[in-house]
Amino acid sequence: MPRAETRFEAIGTRWRIDTPTPLTDATQARVRAVVDAYDVVWSRFRADSVVSRIARDGGTHALPGHAAELLDLYDVLEDRTDGALTPLVGRSLEHLGYDATYRLHPAGAPLPAPRGVRTRDVLTCRQPDERGLTVTAARPVLLDVGAAGKGQLVDLVAAELRACGVGEYVVDAGGDMVHRGPDAVRVGLQVPGHPGRVLGVVDLRDAALCASAVDRRSWGDGLHHVLDARTGAPVGGVVATWVVGERAMVADGLATALFLADPDVLQGVAEHTYVQLRADGGARFALALPGRLFGTGQD
Repeated sequence: MPRAETRFEAIGTRWRIDTPTPLTDATQARVRAVVDAYDVVWSRFRADSVVSRIARDGGTHALPGHAAELLDLYDVLEDRTDGALTPLVGRSLEHLGYDATYRLHPAGAPLPAPRGVRTRDVLTCRQPDERGLTVTAARPVLLDVGAAGKGQLVDLVAAELRACGVGEYVVDAGGDMVHRGPDAVRVGLQVPGHPGRVLGVVDLRDAALCASAVDRRSWGDGLHHVLDARTGAPVGGVVATWVVGERAMVADGLATALFLADPDVLQGVAEHTYVQLRADGGARFALALPGRLFGTGQD
């Protein structure tokens, strides 16, 4: 499709929206409002967010309706990864230096998330209605929804574009993207640490593609943002993942889960295809991947 680009920075990442014609000022304003509204709920980097209030006070708070499906997805991934992936990992990330001040200096040895505790042990949710979702935290807890939240926000931005009458688009938020339109777009799967090198390509059409890599948020001596909540330490063994699925929220969550669980364990969470790149250079991938990997017999 002919491309007009809209670029901006928000939630600590670069956004790009490709459309056949330029977005109107009104549509851009509505998109930014969606992003800002999400940030004021879920960001642990701003003192006025709902997440920060839960961390300070616990208690009962109002969340938007979309919070229900996000927390439901976390329930599933928490179970499939035996507690390794959980939104209760916020304090663990903060302890390693990935905090609101971006000090990027660990306060000590890795800090596990609360042992033997699942999200639903801490958070009680009232059934969502037209006003949203009410959640009660049994005690103060710092949530981090980075494993799937950015993907959900990409979905919400795409929905807002459709509500504005935009039928064809690519929304890309730092490598988490969704495409709608008649013509597929080809996306390279960048090898971590090598901006000019790709592992393969995916032809994306009417679907989402989400990626995660250890060099996306890395600092210090081998520290990065993908932690095993059971230990509080960054994971090893896997260096990058890509997931293609219907929705970016689910693809984003699965891309993180692939650092923490065997791909077979994640089958059935939702229909998806994947690539998992290991630290030794080997790769696992779904045969139905809509693209090809180089050096694997697919090319």
